[in-house]
Amino acid sequence: MAAPLPTPTRQVDPVVAEESASESPWQAIVWNDPVNLMSYVTYVLQKLFGYPESKANALMLDVHHKGKAAVSAGDRDKIEGDVAKLHAAGLWATMQKA
Repeated sequence: MAAPLPTPTRQVDPVVAEESASESPWQAIVWNDPVNLMSYVTYVLQKLFGYPESKANALMLDVHHKGKAAVSAGDRDKIEGDVAKLHAAGLWATMQKA
């Protein structure tokens, strides 16, 4: 019986990999929760992101019906700040790569 062949390894340049990760867009996700009123979620989205009432309401309805909505996008530092603001307002929020 022959010995198994070694699996090929892929060389990754860490500098290029870090640049690609930082260039990739991120999203702030607001999750549905049993605590906050729908009107409050709409209000927070208007105040934090400057959305008109119609857009904030549409995002709130996505949160309510689909369980989540992407409410902002951008580089990692911006989205970390947005998530922190959403947490400060009492909303459940996370970030993910777009």
